[in-house]
Amino acid sequence: MNEENKGGSKNKWSRIFRKKWFFPAVYLTIAALLLAVVVWYQNLDNQIPEVENDQIDQQDITGDYIPTPNDDDAETVMEQQEVILMPVTDQEQAEIVTKFYDYDAEQQDKENALVHHNNRFYQSTGVDIAAANGETFDVVAALSGTVLEVKEDPLLGNVVVMSHENEVETYYASLGEVVVEAGAEVKQGEQIGTAGNNIFGKESGTHVYFQLDKSGKEVNPEEYFNQPVSKLDSAAEGVMEEGSESSEETESVEDPEATEETDESVTEDESSEESSEENSEESPEENSDENTDEEDENTNEETTNSSDASESA
Repeated sequence: MNEENKGGSKNKWSRIFRKKWFFPAVYLTIAALLLAVVVWYQNLDNQIPEVENDQIDQQDITGDYIPTPNDDDAETVMEQQEVILMPVTDQEQAEIVTKFYDYDAEQQDKENALVHHNNRFYQSTGVDIAAANGETFDVVAALSGTVLEVKEDPLLGNVVVMSHENEVETYYASLGEVVVEAGAEVKQGEQIGTAGNNIFGKESGTHVYFQLDKSGKEVNPEEYFNQPVSKLDSAAEGVMEEGSESSEETESVEDPEATEETDESVTEDESSEESSEENSEESPEENSDENTDEEDENTNEETTNSSDASESA
């Protein structure tokens, strides 16, 4: 009986395998399972945006702000992206009438970077900015920072000095009116004063003198307008490299001079030694000549004495 049951089951499965619909049905079942897995995985990806949408809906309903973990990083990036602005409210109506003196600039730019005062020409370490219509205008902070100093200079007029991050300082001179005080925190774009006149740059008319320093060294503001502050790091590195190259050149120039001085001292020593040797060689000859002269004189005296004795006899 058992063998008959086993033979019957085998025949039953063999009959099922022989059916034409069996293998297509298996393939369809496997395909359906795979499709179900793919749909389930896609639903997992869509669950995260749904959570964010729920937070937005909740914020709209309650009116409360729900912070996200990346907000702090976003604020830091925005702070790093602050760019250097021209210290005017309307850049289109402003023009640079005196440029920054750059030794590598063209001749025309060098001439435009000279300031004539008291029958002398001075190299400009900043830029003079004036309005196209020649009238006064509001002067604003090129960067956010702290006011270090507010003073009145007899030649430069009213001056405001501001300190910023990354060892950056800005100078505003030839101000007609100053609206900030020392120690004040000023945001980028806030008013510092108004453009005015001064004695040193009187040929520029009503203007503001703007100077940009990085690590105590003046840089060309015109090259960094509308550029991030991080660009000034490359300028500081270039200044340090130029300083090291100039020091090396100075040392190389000083070395030949030292060598020449050493050679001259050696030559002088040799000449002194030679002169001393010549003197030592000549001194015996002179002594012998003197001795010979003395002997001749003695002989002449003896001859004269003998002649005198014979005459007396």
